[in-house]
Amino acid sequence: MDGKHMQIGEVAARTELSLRTIRHYEETGLVVPSARSQGGFRLYTETDVARLMVIRRMKPLGFTLEQMRDLLDATDRLDADDERDADEREALLECMRTYEQAAAEQVEKLRVQLSRAEEFAATLRSRLEQNSPVTGA
Repeated sequence: MDGKHMQIGEVAARTELSLRTIRHYEETGLVVPSARSQGGFRLYTETDVARLMVIRRMKPLGFTLEQMRDLLDATDRLDADDERDADEREALLECMRTYEQAAAEQVEKLRVQLSRAEEFAATLRSRLEQNSPVTGA
């Protein structure tokens, strides 16, 4: 191997995704291995890893596979070397802005949930401390 391609195990380790999850994303068309080895093993590039990282980051924010596909398609089209007219480029950028806004909203909701969870844990800790038997002489 020339160092440009990685097998699925290395990609799984780098992305912290299971082999099964990576294969599932391949089956759904979200990521396609860039090549196959002579033995038929999936081979991935840094670009493939970057795609998987986008997916990994979108999933906990509640984005659907279709939304992931839509965003990846928009970024692929923006990254393509061919010329885009101004209207098409603006439409793709607007698509990305929409996903950025949705992500920001989800992050804020998660912050609120985390804050409430921390308050709850602190309340329990306080109750435990109040009700624990005092040890000492």
